[in-house]
Order: sequence, then C-alpha cells, then structure tokens
Amino acid sequence: MSTVRIKEVAKLARVSTATVSHVINKTRFVSDDTKRKVLYAIERVGYTPNIHARNLASGQSRTLGLIISDITNPFFPDLVKSIQERALELGYDVIVLNTNYEPERDSRYVQRLLELRVRGVMILTTEMDLSVIERLSSREIAVVFLDIGKVGPHTSNIRVNYEKGVHEAVEHLLELGHRQIAFISGPVRFKSAQFRRQAFLETMKSHRASLHTEPLILEGNFRLESGEHLVREMLTLKSRPTAILAANDLMAVGALRGLGRAGLKVPKDVSVIGCDDISLAELTDPQLTTIMIPRTEIGTAAVEAVLQTNSAQGREIKISTQLMVRQSTHAAPLLK
Repeated sequence: MSTVRIKEVAKLARVSTATVSHVINKTRFVSDDTKRKVLYAIERVGYTPNIHARNLASGQSRTLGLIISDITNPFFPDLVKSIQERALELGYDVIVLNTNYEPERDSRYVQRLLELRVRGVMILTTEMDLSVIERLSSREIAVVFLDIGKVGPHTSNIRVNYEKGVHEAVEHLLELGHRQIAFISGPVRFKSAQFRRQAFLETMKSHRASLHTEPLILEGNFRLESGEHLVREMLTLKSRPTAILAANDLMAVGALRGLGRAGLKVPKDVSVIGCDDISLAELTDPQLTTIMIPRTEIGTAAVEAVLQTNSAQGREIKISTQLMVRQSTHAAPLLK
C-alpha cells in the first residue's frame, strides 16, 4: 500500500518515485519548486510515511533524543527550544524525556531511544550511570553530555566555564566590600554542582587574607524551597553572611523570599547572586544579579555536536559565562 501511495504522489506531482522518496527522507537536494509540488501531492493523496519501517530499513531515523533532569526548572525551556529549532533547521525532530532526578528512569528512556533508532542522544541531566551510557556507545550512537560526560569515541561533552562565572561573581561581591559570603551549593553528588562549589572555594581561597571567616557553604537541591530553607538556617548563625551566592537562580529566588519573610531587605541588608539567568531573574524585586549561562548557544552546540560525533573521536565544547549585574547586589552594610 505504501508503494502504491508513493506512486500516486509521484504521478500527481509529475516526478519520479525516487524524487518523492528524497523529499520525504531528506536524502538529496531537491529544488524548492519540486519540493512544493511533492508536498502538495502528499497532502492531496493523504500519504503518511511509515517512519518505523523506514527506520528499520536505514538503521537510523531523523530523530534525536534529549534527556533532561527537570522539565519544571525554568532553565530548561529555552534550552529545549533552541535544541528543537536547530534540529528542525537540520531536518531532525527531537524526543524530549524528563527524568525528574530519578536515575531509574535512565535505563528505560535509553532503551526506548534505542528502539526508535535515534541518530543521537543529548544528555542534559545531573548524572547518569555508566552502564546506561555504554549501551548507547556499544550501538555506535552519538552522545553529547552537558558537564557530566567524558570525551571518547561517539561521545562529546559540553563544558560550561563555571569557574569564570563564579570568579566574577565573588570578585564583584568583594569589590562591594563583602567579606562574609555564603554559598548555597547544589547536591554535591552532581558534577555541575561540584564545579560551581570548587570554583567558589578556589576564588575565596585566593582572598583568604582579607576574609573575616572561613567560607560558609550549605548544600541545597537546586530547587526554590531549599534556597529559602537554607537562608533561614543562615540567619540563626552568630556571624551571618552579608552576601549569598547561589548555585542556580531558583535557589537564589528562594533566598530572596526567605530574606524578605525574615524582614531583611535585599540588597540593603544582604546581597544575593544567582546562576543561570532564567527569565525569572528579571522579574524578581529586586531584579536578580546572576551568572548568565547561554542556553541558546548550548542548545545549538549540542545538536551540531551530536550530528558530527559518529565513529570519530568526540570533542569537548567550552561555553563561556557572563555576570549580569542587576539590583540584588550592593555595598556591604558595614561600608555604608
């Protein structure tokens, strides 16, 4: 029936069945005029390609897999959008799968993507078991990670330069006179959280002589509520911080809320800096100073890398950051 339908499309469009196949599969250049005729004929005939059969025949599909850790985190929508748009430009669709920080979903999702014979997989989660990753590599499926991967055959890694961003954030606070700076970390089992935490410690260590106390680090979970909870904990300390750097914007927004509910004003009493530069950062009152992570650049790089990472050795792609100074940072209280 499929062959019959293709012949009907070819007859109506006045082209060969091979041309119809090239338009459907995007396997060869076809002029815009011819493409329009074929697409019009497909619509008239009501032909629907059997994608699963096509994938079985070719061994691959024009589909990419995307595994993320938390679809409710405002960091991801812009990132997913940029991935989908770049993939569409290159003739690919994207299947988005959300783990919700539940590692047991990883194996199930990878198996599903293998069944669909995807061209490649982008893994933008906080962690993934090595055995799950090896299942993809053993099938020679290209994989691109965000922060958590190692470069190797079929595998590339996008590495955000958290060191630069955190260094700029801490230097900004030090220039404002802050010496008691607290850091709200993400879960230390996550590599991205480790990178940000280590960058904070190294920057503070380089200024040890001018600091009043040892750096204060509290561990959150990347969610808003943990930022608010940890601020309440900080406020019970005898020597409370005059500035807070959070490992992501959601925890920073939680810190803003916690400080406000405690009757403290930001930035008059306490300065706050986040990380990510999600859209919410410009909607808070005061607007949040934050480390901008370029999600559109990451998304574009992820798609291009996964399509270029085949049997060849993968590569590491470095992404820079930028400190966005807004309204939530000010001179330390003692300097006023």
